[in-house]
Amino acid sequence: GRRRRRRPPRAPGAPAANAGRPAAMAEGELLKLRSSQGEVFEVEPSVACMSTLIKNMVDDSGCDEEIPLPNVKTAILSKVLDYCRHHKGNPPEEIAKPLKSTNLVECGVSEWDTSFVNTEQEELFEMILAANYLDIKCLLDLTCAKVASMIKGKTPEEIRKQFNIINDFTPEEEAQVREENRWCEDI
Repeated sequence: GRRRRRRPPRAPGAPAANAGRPAAMAEGELLKLRSSQGEVFEVEPSVACMSTLIKNMVDDSGCDEEIPLPNVKTAILSKVLDYCRHHKGNPPEEIAKPLKSTNLVECGVSEWDTSFVNTEQEELFEMILAANYLDIKCLLDLTCAKVASMIKGKTPEEIRKQFNIINDFTPEEEAQVREENRWCEDI
């Protein structure tokens, strides 16, 4: 038979073999997430860890302390957490790309998700930034699909008006860009 190597006994006062690794979270323990404005949200780990950023922070250093989220305002963090609570154990369907319609429900997006992103443009863009920073892929896909649905089928002028974009091309530059990209108008 094979002989097992025995570990030498641990010296008194020496750290255990798993020292430095976070202990498993106790049942019912909540994570504390602090927004850029200082508000603290107590959240179930299964909800908060839909964010890859937060999951990695918890894996690396445990969950005893508040997790600062300096790039996410209170109102946006609250909305993001609503999204995560809704999708905990209920992941959204993948959104088919390119979008076949400007109506997200017709693209396979749930009614709940569609109404979730029917919001002011500024809030939508802040949610995109938060989803990207927090690394929540399904929320990033949803918010970007909403923006894509707002652009789909519109002329450059309509898109500029929708997003308050100033056209800083001279007529000559614009003609050149249109000529160089004429191929994509047939798609």
